[in-house]
Amino acid sequence: MARIRHIALLMKDTEKLAEFYKASFGLNEVARSGEPTENGRAIYLSDGHINLAILPARNRREGIYHFGMEVENVKGAAETAKANGATGGTPELPRDGRFAETFVLDPVGTRVDLSLGWKV
Repeated sequence: MARIRHIALLMKDTEKLAEFYKASFGLNEVARSGEPTENGRAIYLSDGHINLAILPARNRREGIYHFGMEVENVKGAAETAKANGATGGTPELPRDGRFAETFVLDPVGTRVDLSLGWKV
């Protein structure tokens, strides 16, 4: 069975939002990535089960950007989702060291990442 493993939020001040989640809910910071921009850099928090990715909004609307499902078979899950009304995605999986990941768009257009999981 697939499990929700991460939620990505877009924010114009990533540091401020990360501090909110750490102070309010006790989430732990597990990583940062990317070069700092005027909106900050990507900050990754976790409760030990689900990761919260706080990403710079840049020229995009703030709020929930996408969420990720951990699945046993990435290509198989994408095919099943598409058979049930999903669209989009990429036929090729990344070869840059990430866990095998692709995405689909659910019937209302929300991006759903499909991966073998994240390290916490």
